[in-house]
Amino acid sequence: MIVFDLRCASDHVFEAWFGSSGAFEEQRARGLLICPICGDADIGKAAMAPNIPAKGNRQSQSAPPAEAPTPAAMKAAMRALAAAQTKALEKSEWVGRAFADRARAMHVGDADAAPIHGEATAGEAKALAEEGVAIAALPFPVVPPEAIN
Repeated sequence: MIVFDLRCASDHVFEAWFGSSGAFEEQRARGLLICPICGDADIGKAAMAPNIPAKGNRQSQSAPPAEAPTPAAMKAAMRALAAAQTKALEKSEWVGRAFADRARAMHVGDADAAPIHGEATAGEAKALAEEGVAIAALPFPVVPPEAIN
C-alpha cells in the first residue's frame, strides 16, 4: 500500500491509500477520485515532504520513527473499513442515478429524511456540497443491486 497527499482544483488537500502508484493513475484516469470536501474530480498529487533517514553516523535528536504498518495490517484495516461500509449501507436505500435529486429533496424538506446511497457525477456532488447538502463519498465502490448476480 502507498499513501499519497492529493489536492483538488480548489486546493483541498487530503490523503488516500492505493495499492500502487499505477492504481492511483488508473483510478484518476477513470474519474474515480473525488475530493471528499467539495466533490471536485480534478485531482492530482500534492507535494509531500520526503521521508529521508538521518545519516548512519549521526545521532537522532527525536524519537525513533514509528514502525510502518505491515501489508497484512493494511489488508486487515481495509477489510474492516469495507465491512463498516457494508454495515452502514444495510439500512440505506439504493437510489441509483436519482441520488442528487433525492438528497436535494430531503435537504429542502420536499421528502422525508432517510439514509440513501447512489450515484452522482462530480458536478452533481459539488453542487450538492455548495448547497449545504450533507453528502460523503464512499471509500469503496458499490455494486448496484440490479448488477449483482
